[in-house]
Amino acid sequence: MSENPHAGKGSSVLLDIGGDVGALVIEMPAALEGEEIELRGLHQHVAVVPRSVPDGQVIHSAVFFEVPRGSYELYVRPSGPVQLTVDVTGGAVTYAKWSGPEG
Repeated sequence: MSENPHAGKGSSVLLDIGGDVGALVIEMPAALEGEEIELRGLHQHVAVVPRSVPDGQVIHSAVFFEVPRGSYELYVRPSGPVQLTVDVTGGAVTYAKWSGPEG
């Protein structure tokens, strides 16, 4: 299996959700590009990357795949303070906007 050369570079993403599993998309400030954001409790982390949206703009985001339904705290790795708390719904994509430093 070859590696996706676009992975982590703001390419399109495919979300596999359903039942008790959802996804989380967080709009992030550009100043945090490249930083790793972690979901406390799941120990999942993803990078903040720029993504093109249909109207031609570029927004920065962190996208978490396959997140079990529940409430989660997010922070900048490795041990930054909690900057956002979100409730993820199973079978849906939850959207949030980062409100911490640089936001």
